[in-house]
Amino acid sequence: MRAEIISVGTEILLGDILNTNAQFLAKELAAIGIDVYNQTVVGDNEERMLKAFKNAFEKCDLIVATGGLGPTPDDLTKETAAKFFEQELVVHEESWKHIESYFNKSGRIMEGSNAKQAYFPKDAVVLPNPNGTAPGAILKKDEKMIVVLPGPPKEMKPMFINHVVPYLQQYSDTILVSKVLRIFGIGEGVMAEEISDIINGQSNPTVAPYAKERDVTLRITAKARDEEEARKLIKPVEDKIRERLNDNIYGEDDVTLEEVVAKMLVSNKLTIATAESCTGGLIAATLINYPGISEVFMEGAVTYSNDSKMQRLGVKSDTLEKYGAVSEETAGEMAEGIAKKAGTRVGISTTGIAGPGGGSTDKPVGLVYMAIHIDGTTLVRKFNFQGSRERIRQRATMNALDWLRRELIKKFNN
Repeated sequence: MRAEIISVGTEILLGDILNTNAQFLAKELAAIGIDVYNQTVVGDNEERMLKAFKNAFEKCDLIVATGGLGPTPDDLTKETAAKFFEQELVVHEESWKHIESYFNKSGRIMEGSNAKQAYFPKDAVVLPNPNGTAPGAILKKDEKMIVVLPGPPKEMKPMFINHVVPYLQQYSDTILVSKVLRIFGIGEGVMAEEISDIINGQSNPTVAPYAKERDVTLRITAKARDEEEARKLIKPVEDKIRERLNDNIYGEDDVTLEEVVAKMLVSNKLTIATAESCTGGLIAATLINYPGISEVFMEGAVTYSNDSKMQRLGVKSDTLEKYGAVSEETAGEMAEGIAKKAGTRVGISTTGIAGPGGGSTDKPVGLVYMAIHIDGTTLVRKFNFQGSRERIRQRATMNALDWLRRELIKKFNN
């Protein structure tokens, strides 16, 4: 089948609401082997909706529409779909009872306007909505189909997964299965060059690189009759990519870099403390996103001033006077100092110039020194980042975590 996603709502057109429904539906339809040809946004207007339906069916067999199933007069999606197919709306008793029960349980009186949510074409497949008052529906005529779904994601997503997917699977004899490899430490261009022959020679599965704010990803997607067959197609391609990119791959699918690092720390019972200047506590805040990190994360110190570096971490005044706060020497003493004060096996530090001002020829904006003190050994690295203050701090945080990940691999894999 070929599909078009139509998102209904003037608030989407005005930019008041982010259209996450289209993203979700595109992924889910692709996963069951249905090609999405177009995505359209249309306001709460019958004439424009009818035109959108007409244009979609010139190219597609299936329309999936979200929004416009509420009780107000401008909620017109279901009514317009029925009009397009020349189908009369009649009361659907089961939906009527559900809406009445929904109001009774919440201690409210059912408004007359809500009654319209219980009306559907006689031959429509009505989709129950346990999370709201607006049922969805599948309308069909000849070889064309319109699926109407509620707009709120908490209602739309379970309805689509639990009812629409099983229904649509009968129209597809293949499925798409994807595996995402998450990469940090090399840019998209370098990565693409390393595996250019794999990308250029792709057919099934396909390999697609994506550069994101936090990392780079490779999506390997196979089309097959079932998931087992698709996984078998993916594996040799994945193995070849892992051989080329090695430790630059930190995880797969939805895993985050901080999750990988936190798991390594916890599983190896490696205690850690952080001392941050330019990152302002971002490393600590990122690590504690992981439930269970309290087993090994002892404390985080934001030592922004020279006085705090000396008093809290024991950085020598001579070091600061001779080399400055943004230096290899200061970073090393910060990491050693926090590990000693907190009694941890690992100390990690950052000191740098996040900007936008304060830089010089010798020490420009974006210069960051990091140090890792681990079981008595101190390592220091120098980085130069570009971008806004926020971006420099974020990139410093992610690079610190990735560097720690690589050091932990060396330590525990040898």
